[in-house]
Amino acid sequence: MKKKRRRKCPHCRELFRPDPRNRHHQRYCSKAECQRASKATSQRRWLDKPANHEYFRGPAHVERVRRWRAVHPGYWRGAAQLPLPLQAVISVQATESTKETGFLVETPLQELSSGQPLVLMGLIAHLTGAALQEDIARTTRGLRQLAEDILGGRSASPVPERGNRDAGAAPAA
Repeated sequence: MKKKRRRKCPHCRELFRPDPRNRHHQRYCSKAECQRASKATSQRRWLDKPANHEYFRGPAHVERVRRWRAVHPGYWRGAAQLPLPLQAVISVQATESTKETGFLVETPLQELSSGQPLVLMGLIAHLTGAALQEDIARTTRGLRQLAEDILGGRSASPVPERGNRDAGAAPAA
């Protein structure tokens, strides 16, 4: 078996074992500052070649950059302009006592749907085109309110099956 040779990093001057996949050309160790030094050396070496002195200059390169920018509009604005994902924007806020504000607090989607099959939630999402829990919850609350309005303000209760009208009634004593 061949013994792995160690090399001295030109930046930090410490011995290291090159990665077996890159041992034939790895000169710098894997420390972050040494990798930055490797990149700087590589760029300097590339720019020192006479053929590369004018690489970014001249009318041909100006036109090349113009074409690239036309194909990639908005690239230079960067990620700083992108909207934050919904999960990063929403922060949990503590509510006051539910005794005083219970009628103002909206029920979270998880509690609304705990007794309902997931198929119903999928159906609501499909019919409304909504994919966010907030939108599905709003629709579910609206549908629930509509059902309560239809029932005359009573809370929805299980409807007895046809032909078994006394199923919901208490047994006679």
